[in-house]
Amino acid sequence: MRSSYKQDDVVLLLKDITGAVKPQATAERERLIQSGRHYCEMLPIEYVPTEAYMHVYNEALHMYAAPTAAAAARLAGLILSERGSQTVLVSLARAGIPAGILVRRYLKKYGLADLPHYAISIIRGKGIDRNAMRYLLDRYAPRQLLFVDGWIGKGAILTELKKAAACYEGVSPELAVLADPANLTQLCGTHEDILIPSSCLNCTVSGLISRTFFRSDIIGADDFHGAVYYEGLRQQDLSYAYIDAIEAHFPKPWADALTPATQQPCTDTGVEEAMAIKEAFHISSLHLIKPGIGETTRVLLRRVPWKILVGTRWKDDLSLRPVLRLAEEKGVPVESYPLRHYKCCGIIRQLADI
Repeated sequence: MRSSYKQDDVVLLLKDITGAVKPQATAERERLIQSGRHYCEMLPIEYVPTEAYMHVYNEALHMYAAPTAAAAARLAGLILSERGSQTVLVSLARAGIPAGILVRRYLKKYGLADLPHYAISIIRGKGIDRNAMRYLLDRYAPRQLLFVDGWIGKGAILTELKKAAACYEGVSPELAVLADPANLTQLCGTHEDILIPSSCLNCTVSGLISRTFFRSDIIGADDFHGAVYYEGLRQQDLSYAYIDAIEAHFPKPWADALTPATQQPCTDTGVEEAMAIKEAFHISSLHLIKPGIGETTRVLLRRVPWKILVGTRWKDDLSLRPVLRLAEEKGVPVESYPLRHYKCCGIIRQLADI
């Protein structure tokens, strides 16, 4: 699979389907998804950021590079102490790839470990890429594999991962993430809903690859799941500018920044809070509720949003500026709501309203 990443940073176990799939407009995709078509059978038209939004992104990167670097460093330390130096990082494409690169680079930078790093596809409702898993298990022991993602929203992918891992004896369903506001994993850099700047953009901060794709007329029985390489966006590619900006703030292994985050997670989980939101707003499906900064940004970038909920405590929080800017651009209403786990939550518009 082509990408703008170096193979030393990550090996992408994906099939290059560039030119084989025509991207579809957001409203059309949303109508098809809510009519029963699986999202992995289509690709969105990539959002082209406005100049004003790129200003907000660059501001966010400047302000939140250090917290993101600290989270990556804490996660790297946890991985090394709990899983050891023989760990193989298996990032979930595509949001997990920058997180995996940061963890790998941190450990290598300070001579702590040099971990292999791969990226594979897992799709809600379809499962993990079995050919990619076969590739990995032909080369490594099951206990070596550790799945990595950027953040946990309400835990849908973690649930999918647990089902998938059950099919592979010795493979752990544990998920390592930079941020886990849902309180679903111990392998996380923080339980706070922090702004991870890579969540603000799509392919231009993810090696110029699309989200992953699976449709039987294009993905054969022996193929990896697919992705598109956006070669035409090379001039706009910020993938390494992002990695380098975070790496510049890596704390040393003995630094105070590596002490556990002070914020304690809630006693319940983010899934329970999402269920409460579903009831409060009479939403037909939990799949339409996307809590957390990363998931809310995704809703604004590639779905049809109904409204954005902003936590009452966080209405003036600077980390929400990219979310609020996108909501303003797209004319999406923003409403205050007493969120506990998250700073914001995106709600997708229901089919009848599209």
